[in-house]
Formats: sequence, C-alpha cells, structure tokens
Amino acid sequence: MLRKRKNLLGIWMLLFCLLFPNVSVLAAGKPALEVAAPSYVLMEPETGTVICGKEMDTRRSPASVTKIMTLLLIFDHLENGTLDLSDTVTTSAHAKSMGGSQVFLEEGETQTAETMIKCIVIASGNDASVAMAEHIAGSEQEFVKEMNERAAGLGMKNTHFEDCCGLTDSDSHYTTAYDIALMSRELIRRYPQVLEYSSIWMENITHVTRQGTKEFGLTNTNKLIRTYEGCVGLKTGSTSKAKFCLSAVAERNGISLISVVMASPDSKTRQKDAAALLDYGFARCSLYTDENPDPLPEMKVKKGVSSAVSLKYEGTFRYLDTEGRPVTEVTKKRVLPSETTAPVKKGQQAGELVYYRDGQELGKLRILYGEDVAEAGYSHCLKKVLDFLWL
Repeated sequence: MLRKRKNLLGIWMLLFCLLFPNVSVLAAGKPALEVAAPSYVLMEPETGTVICGKEMDTRRSPASVTKIMTLLLIFDHLENGTLDLSDTVTTSAHAKSMGGSQVFLEEGETQTAETMIKCIVIASGNDASVAMAEHIAGSEQEFVKEMNERAAGLGMKNTHFEDCCGLTDSDSHYTTAYDIALMSRELIRRYPQVLEYSSIWMENITHVTRQGTKEFGLTNTNKLIRTYEGCVGLKTGSTSKAKFCLSAVAERNGISLISVVMASPDSKTRQKDAAALLDYGFARCSLYTDENPDPLPEMKVKKGVSSAVSLKYEGTFRYLDTEGRPVTEVTKKRVLPSETTAPVKKGQQAGELVYYRDGQELGKLRILYGEDVAEAGYSHCLKKVLDFLWL
C-alpha cells in the first residue's frame, strides 16, 4: 500500500512538472527562488562568481546606487594621498541645491571628509556627494569623467554616469545589475573599511552655520543591516524612474555575498528580494581558500648571471561550490620544471599548482618567477672562471 502511494506521488509530481515547466521544485526542502525585481544578480566577491541572475545586463537607472562609484573614487583618492579623512570640505551653492535625499548642508558649511563619507554612505546625502566631488575634482562634471573612466577600467560595459549621486532622470545615466555588482565588489575588496561606515545604523553630525550649531541625525537607508543577519552594507537607491534599487552585502561563516536588485516596485519588496537572494546563496555556497600552500623551492637557471631563481604564488587560490557541497578532501599537484634557461623575467609564469576534488579539477594557481635573471655574457663567464681558478 505504501509503495503504491509513493508511485502515485511520483506520477503526480511528473505530471505537475510537465504541465507547469516554469515552476521550480527543489529537493531537500529548499524553496524556489522568488524575486519580484525584473533585474537582479547574486555574486560571490572573492571569486567573482555569479551564482544567479536575471536580466543582469539590462540597462536601467540606478538612482543613488550610483554613489557606490562615488565612494570608490573617494577611497581611491584617500589611498593615493590626494585626500585625507581630516580634510575640510566646503559646501558650494550647487551642492546645497541638490534635492532628494540630503543632510541639509548649508552654502559655505564645512565638514571633514570623513563626515561627508558618513553622510553619503549612511544617509545617501546628495549634497554631501556633490560637495566631495567638487572638493576632489574641482567640479562635479570633472568628477563624473573620473567615474566613467573608472567604470570602463572595471569592465562595466553597460554603464554611463551623468552625475555623482544618481538624482538625474536622464536616459544617459544608466547601469546594470551586473555592473553594480562589479563596482560593489571592487569597493568592498579593495577598501573593506567602507563596511565599517555602511554598517552604522544611526549617528549624529553637527551643523555649524551662521544660524548656529545644531545636531542632525543620520539614519541608514539600508534597513537590511537591522533585519538580515550578517548584512553590513552597502547602498540603496530610489527615484520614480529607477524605482527601488539595492546593492546589499552580507557575511556568514566566512562567505561574503553581493545581492543586487534593480527596479523593485517598493522598498519592502526591494528588501525581500535582496534577502531572498542572500538566503539562496548562503544555502548553496561553500568557499575553499588555500591560505598556506606548500613552500616553493628555488628553480635552477641555466646560462644566467644567477644559478637559481626564487618562485612565488600568484595570489591565493579560491574555489566556490554553488551546489551545496562542502569543499573537502582537496588534493594538489604541482606542475613545475626542475630548471629554466635565462633570461628570466619577474612575474612570468614558471608553473602551476592544480587543485582536485574527487578526481575533478577545481582550478589552478599560477607559479611565477620572483625576480629577474639576466643571461650571462662573456665577461660574466670569464669572471666566474677566474674566480674559480683563484680559489
């Protein structure tokens, strides 16, 4: 009797799949992914793996998610020394005139660059964004040129910015879910300190103007940092043209994920969509990182000014499993010749370390020459002979 019931259940499931091919039924009790936003993508930032997505290359208005690129440039300038967190930034009439989300900076008001960063990250201040753009590049227009150049350098093929805050309704101001994930990845990997700001829920700043001194409270526009376990950022955006957008970053059990949604119908759906993507990723992702591969020997060099050359690994090997399988029992095979011939150039590939699981290749880590070794000339060979005879 029990066997008959199981057979009937199997027949009904088969009929259901044939009649409704677009409905997902996942095993092990895992719910199907349901996202209302027309464009979305879920990315693992360490490997850049896209776990899932829909219309992720469709160009759409990003609203204030634009500020991710603004922040990326700000941190670029902090890194190269042309900007300091303690720098005094003055608000212009143009910056003050910004509408939309703002922190109500007055013309002539000054704040430190760090305070301006908080105003941008936490409260999505359009006025603070423009003030920083003018401070860094002299004008918002020049800063936007830098934004587009940086986007091109990241491979953001479907992106063009018209302003630094996303307030514009211009059809020439656009990006995609995938491109947002790319710039989010660059920002959090290169400047992880931004997450210290984006995870702040509330903080006060002080306005000092001709009218006196007053406190102003900043409240984070990204509600997920309070409602979703592990969420640490990153940026929301909404206009009537863009609808509701979000690039959310969350961390759990050593794995980070970037969830991007564009054109959600309302703020609650935006949060629900981003959370659903993160849940989907954390339920399925397992990241293997080889932090300490075996030490590398020196390689012999023939016909060189040195008889050996040092070797180094190119970065760190990472592999992301998206099928819910823990990455265990990984084996490695070093593919490396015993010697090479000069000239040798630093950074060129000498060999590779190949990673396997269950006999299947997971990926490779390149082994590079750690220094230059020039080809030995006549004078060098003569010197070596004389040194030998002298001994």
